[in-house]
Formats: sequence, structure tokens, C-alpha cells
Amino acid sequence: MTDARPLVWLPFDAEHLGEVPAGLRYESLVLEDGAPLPDWAGDVEFYVPPYMKWADQPRVLAGLPSLKVVNTLSAGVDAIRDHIPEGVQLCNGRGIHNASTAELAVTLVLASLRGIPGFVRAQDRGTWQQTVTESLADKTVMIVGHGSIGQAIEERLSGFECEVVRVARTAREGVHTLSEIDELLPHADVVILIVPLTDETRGLVDEGFLGRMKDGALLVNMARGPVVDTDALVAALHTGRISAALDVTDPEPLPESHPLWDSPNLLVVPHVGGASSAMWPRAHRVIREQLERYAAGEPLANVMSGAY
Repeated sequence: MTDARPLVWLPFDAEHLGEVPAGLRYESLVLEDGAPLPDWAGDVEFYVPPYMKWADQPRVLAGLPSLKVVNTLSAGVDAIRDHIPEGVQLCNGRGIHNASTAELAVTLVLASLRGIPGFVRAQDRGTWQQTVTESLADKTVMIVGHGSIGQAIEERLSGFECEVVRVARTAREGVHTLSEIDELLPHADVVILIVPLTDETRGLVDEGFLGRMKDGALLVNMARGPVVDTDALVAALHTGRISAALDVTDPEPLPESHPLWDSPNLLVVPHVGGASSAMWPRAHRVIREQLERYAAGEPLANVMSGAY
């Protein structure tokens, strides 16, 4: 007799979910790009794509005729949403990366302000290089994108004696809208980007945005590379008027000969905001709770609709 329970395709062993939601069956597999789909692919109703492996997903999604739900392990869905078949519900991984990404955001701010890259290079040379650096204390930090990760960043900034200015797409108490950003920029010492990539935010940080930033200000991009106009950023960095720290770039991966590598006043890390030991326990919890809703026939969480 055929097993009629809905089939869930996971990129990790189902035992990591802890108490596996009943009423479902599970397959665990991460396909190599271009590899044939497994025989059971036609029965998959709930699919969790492997983390940050987007290139082959259009082909995979097209081969899942019973698909009803796609739940990413990323907060951003810009790499996959255009390939979701009609009628399939798309959910993101809200909550999975709050801790990891917020930690790295604060790390990049502190490392940049306190001159850590320069000290590391001096250590490599065996040079004792004392200097006075900037402190986060007494600074105004603007968080552009006040969703769950933006809120997690603010929580981690709470002990640093800095003022936080919140900006989001939707106005609410204590939160400014993107339309106000031009007025806010000249007063911010640190600008942290954690917005989703949409038509509204693509190229948000252009020459005009950078020109309105305060002299000596620090830009930290934790969002997506195309939120920032790369050419405009390179030009701004070479003026020496601002500095930047990037977890994401455009293009990505950053080619070896790209001018960002040689730009002054810049710290680059290779899109590792979510890649820490904190990710997987939260990923397993988020997916387990989502599958419990699915098995019970309840509305799903983190459903992506509209522009985002």
C-alpha cells in the first residue's frame, strides 16, 4: 500500500528536528548541482532548499509536481522567489539568523571603529602600532531595516552607550520610514543595512545616499550586495570621507581583481552573517515548528506575499 502521508524533503537528517512532527514522512538529501532528482521527488509537498545553494533550484523546483510549500533557511528569498511555481506557498527562515547576523553586525562595527584590521596587519609585520581609535560609545547608529534581525542588532547594541535610530519600510511608533532617510543620514555615525532586496531597496545606497552620510561615518551592509551601488561606494571610499564594512557584495563572490579589494577604509567578510554555530539549532526549531503547523493543517508562519 502506498504511504499517503505528505512527503517532506529536508537538507538535513530529520532526527535533528528533535520530536519529529507526526503525520508526515521525511527524506533527507542535498543534491549536487545537475544531479538527477530522486525517485520520490514527485511526491514532495514540503521542500526546504539547502542553505545558500541557489543555482540549481529552478530545475529542482520544476521537478516537484506535488509541491505545496517551499520554506527557505534564509531570511532573504530574492534568489528563489521568481522560480516558485504558481500556487506554491513560499515561506522564509525568519528567526534563524537573528543571533548570528546581529553578532556579526556588531563585530564589524566594533572592528571598524577600533581599527582591528590595521592592528592585525601590524601583528603580521611584528609591529607594535599604538593609535587612538573611535569608540561606539556616544555614537548615533541608524539601523535601516527594523525586522527581526534589525531588532536583534538593536538588542545587542543596548549596552554600548549609543543612540539607535530605526528605519523601516513601514512607519510605526519609534520607527522612521525609508522616505525620511535623506533627513536622517547626516546625523548618523554608523549606518547598518539589513533590508530585504526588493525593487525599492535595489541601489538604495547610491552616490546621493553616500554623499549625504556624515563625514567619518561608517556604512555596514548586512543586507544584500545590490542594495549598495558598488561603483559609487568604491568612489566614496577613495575620497577618505567615509568607511565601510561589508558582509555582502555586488558581485558575489567578489572576484580576485575587483576594485573593492583595494579600496581604503574597507573591511570585507565573505557573506558569513548567518554562518555560525547559532544557525542550525535555530533552523531546526523554525522548521520543526513550521512542520507542526503543516501537519495540523494550521496557517503557516513567515509567508512571503506582495513585494516581500
